[in-house]
Amino acid sequence: NTGHGPVKYRGVFGTISTMVRVQGPRNLYSGLVAGLQRQMNFASVRIGLYDSVKQFYTKGSHHVGIGSRLMAGCTTGAMAVAMAQPTDVVKVRFQAPISAGANKRYHGTMDAYRTIAKEERFRGLWKGTGPNITRNALVNCTELVTYDLIKDALLKSSLMTDDLPWHF
Repeated sequence: NTGHGPVKYRGVFGTISTMVRVQGPRNLYSGLVAGLQRQMNFASVRIGLYDSVKQFYTKGSHHVGIGSRLMAGCTTGAMAVAMAQPTDVVKVRFQAPISAGANKRYHGTMDAYRTIAKEERFRGLWKGTGPNITRNALVNCTELVTYDLIKDALLKSSLMTDDLPWHF
């Protein structure tokens, strides 16, 4: 910030160039470790449990309706957030700007988890869980159900088979 008001961001490339100019190129990677931790936790739960939860809702039936898919998508999205919320909190803390002249907030990802748990109690790692569950349950439901329906249609039309090329 040049002291003439808040920093203005204009588009993706404008934001990147402003961040590099104002905060340095390393700032582009703030929260990367926590972001990767979040993705590993979040994706493994939301994608890994989707078929099992879908089968739970259909009680093992081979006919899977849209309702069962929607419920499975929302359920696994909510479960994934409940598991990965601490990583999301830490990621956001690393990405949030700190006041000028202030020291670094944390000395690494593990220090961030410890500091938040110590200063804000264990519940501090789950701040924002409710809205995050709502948002991610809907996003996950949309993504996985769309994928699932398209996959079923392509498999039924014999355009592809359910093997390695399908997943790429």
